[in-house]
Parts: sequence; C-alpha cells; structure tokens
Amino acid sequence: MAVKIRLRRMGAKKAPFYRIVVADSRYPRDGRFIEEIGYYNPTTEPAIVNVDSEKAKKWIENGAQPTDTVKAILKKNGVL
Repeated sequence: MAVKIRLRRMGAKKAPFYRIVVADSRYPRDGRFIEEIGYYNPTTEPAIVNVDSEKAKKWIENGAQPTDTVKAILKKNGVL
C-alpha cells in the first residue's frame, strides 16, 4: 500500500480550501483517507496553514510520501 500525504480539496467553486490528509495513493483526490493532519487556506492573505507536526513526522517516519505541494507546506512550517 503506497501511502501519500496530500491535499484534499474542499470549499466552493473558485474558493478553495484544502485539508492535508494521509491517504492510499489509489484512492481519489477527494475520496477516502486514513487520517487528517491539518488544513491549508490559500485564499486569505497570508495563507493560513495549520499542521499537526507530530502526526506528520510519525507518518513520514512510517513511509508516507508527501506530494510536492505538501512537502513545500511542511518545509515552510518547519516540519521537514
């Protein structure tokens, strides 16, 4: 099972809001997920990011691969 840390799109049309989730890579983008570890709101200035760093580190240690966007978010918050 290939586990990814990725964004799950929420919110209305033209007003995106994302949850950072751990999911099997075979599931759809907005489908089933294993655990929610934070959220990201790019519509505000500055963008609001809230990540549970302990959960994120635990999942990365267990082999979960963050996507490029999530990796940048985690680096910016000092998790990676």
